[in-house]
Amino acid sequence: MQSIPVDTARLGVLRCANVPEVKFSNPETQEVKKDKDGNPVYTVAVTVRPDGRRISVIEIAVSGEPKGIEPGQIVKVVGLTAFVWTMGDRNGVSFRADSITPAPASAAHTKGGDA
Repeated sequence: MQSIPVDTARLGVLRCANVPEVKFSNPETQEVKKDKDGNPVYTVAVTVRPDGRRISVIEIAVSGEPKGIEPGQIVKVVGLTAFVWTMGDRNGVSFRADSITPAPASAAHTKGGDA
């Protein structure tokens, strides 16, 4: 699967849409998905608004529990990559990041509430 780097600066204001949720490799057994180092993988829904267009929500997987993230909060996403996938007759794009943290106060003030 090829990874495609994503320029987060072109996505506009990135805002947390919900609290980070643990990702399950098997929802039936509640088995938590782990990365190659054994850390649990979390999913964070983030709103994006590229070039002032319509707001979209993307779900981003990240290793380890993101700390200090709350719904509505502007976040900083580091190392965002996209992966195109196909399973049978289904296909889509998944996102993964190195980290998701609260945006520094200065970034939150300069970007205001335009999302």
